[in-house]
Amino acid sequence: MSDQTSAADLLDLCRARGLTIATAESCTGGMVGAWLTDVAGSSDVFDRGFITYSNAAKNQMLGVQHATLDTYGAVSEQVAEEMAQGALARSQADLAVSITGIAGPGGSEHKPEGRVCFGIATPETCQTETVEFGAVGRANVRADATRHAIALLSQAAMTMGTR
Repeated sequence: MSDQTSAADLLDLCRARGLTIATAESCTGGMVGAWLTDVAGSSDVFDRGFITYSNAAKNQMLGVQHATLDTYGAVSEQVAEEMAQGALARSQADLAVSITGIAGPGGSEHKPEGRVCFGIATPETCQTETVEFGAVGRANVRADATRHAIALLSQAAMTMGTR
């Protein structure tokens, strides 16, 4: 399945269920939003996207707490959770995904290249997870993270009732 097909399938699923989407992206720099808006007619599902690359942007645009950033670092499930919840609260969307990670090159012993944290928020819940994509190169980490975010959105949309 192509990336465009999976984005189109997500949009069709959300359209059928009356759901809208917001994104909060850091290491992917808006790629999820771009893949969704590459599909004609996406405006009835995609509400908005937040590109919050810096910690200041995460705080100012999404309400990620300074204490969370200081305690856990930007690449953490705790920050991913606050990003997803912030995107949901600051949009008209029913469903929000967040992505924060280390695309590379680089990383550290504690936070290696290819580590990406995701959050998926609905009005009822927020789930987080960390995926280790490995040191596969910046472009590959970003593309893999974008694909994974679309899959997470699809899974969440399938569990949500029709609005």
